[in-house]
Amino acid sequence: MAELFTGSVAVVGLGYIGLPTAVMLATRGIDVTGVDIDPRIVHAVAQGEAPFAEPDLAAALRGAVASKMLHTSATVPHADAYIIAVPTPFNADHTADLSYVRTAAEQVAEQLRGGEIVVLESTSPPGTTEQVSRWIADRRPDLHLPHDEGLADVHVAHCPERVLPGRIMVEMVTNDRVVGGITPTSAERAAAIYRVFCQGEICLTDASSAEMAKLVENAYRDVNIAFANELSYISDELGLDVWEVIRLANRHPRVDILNPGPGVGGHCIAADPWFIVGASPDSAKLIRTAREINDSKPNYVAQQAIEKCARFREPTIACLGLTFKANVDDIRESPALQVVELIAKALPDVEILLADPFVTEVPDTLQGYERVRMERCRDAIAAADIVIELVDHDQFRSLSRSLLAGKVVYDTRGLWR
Repeated sequence: MAELFTGSVAVVGLGYIGLPTAVMLATRGIDVTGVDIDPRIVHAVAQGEAPFAEPDLAAALRGAVASKMLHTSATVPHADAYIIAVPTPFNADHTADLSYVRTAAEQVAEQLRGGEIVVLESTSPPGTTEQVSRWIADRRPDLHLPHDEGLADVHVAHCPERVLPGRIMVEMVTNDRVVGGITPTSAERAAAIYRVFCQGEICLTDASSAEMAKLVENAYRDVNIAFANELSYISDELGLDVWEVIRLANRHPRVDILNPGPGVGGHCIAADPWFIVGASPDSAKLIRTAREINDSKPNYVAQQAIEKCARFREPTIACLGLTFKANVDDIRESPALQVVELIAKALPDVEILLADPFVTEVPDTLQGYERVRMERCRDAIAAADIVIELVDHDQFRSLSRSLLAGKVVYDTRGLWR
């Protein structure tokens, strides 16, 4: 039987991946310390309160804290294993910002005694895991790290997350995991941690291949979404209904075109393909073009909405949805939010009513616009001349079409066809 990890774990970063991972381990009897630089998150988790909405997370978190298997800290403690799950945003030139990863690695380095395993979960360009090993070695020249030849004192590996927001607690258990080590021993040591809760197959490989596999997963989806979004441009130009075109094309047994939308958001698909472009800028032509198409879509949608406003002297706009995808509260890189920002900037005198069942306050990026405010969905629609559907939340899907009578409707998701 494959080895199961039984030591203590420090999870550095209690965000959308780090916290569920910490909870998964703690509820299975592993002593876990969750580390975060945000004191509000540290306090909330210590009280058993989830700082963001995710199905099944809150109950599992309360159980983990009550069992005293999950603790929190603002600083990195000593542990037998470390999981780094911090953000990896991209810079203005679309290269990866690894500053959070480096800081975490250096903090971990100070606690090492020898024999530990350090796992990078943060999505990263190929070569980052080896760089983590080098950053640790720079801080701890007394330890032998696996990027050098010979027997390592500390093991370093990469295990990228591959879960869908809204299903994290399910898919973290059921999905296969890719674990890449700088050495085979590093990979096996890391795999032992994930065997504690993962029922899917654990595929062992080298660290760079694991890093690239994660980026490829999201680039594949991005390219396919870009195809659908480009079809929406072409269909508009030709006076065609893109949803009908796609419906008919998908009747072919080997065709499965995705649906277009107002853009691509979230921390993964909107960012990860750029890491491939940055790693191989001369060869990643299709991936770059797909990113450019999807990045351009919010501006296109906003312009279409602005043109519809020309029909009215003093229009009121209802924008339905602010999150980056349906049925989550995550607004990171949200194309819907970008659309609203662009409209508000172009039409500062127009009243814009926001409705989203998962967002209770006007997001920070819209706080400066006096005529932008939150409303209940039905009230926003009733007061509006123009209704823009931006996110396909279940609540919007179930709305009676009679509410839209007499309104100019711009349905970017094809929800009400």
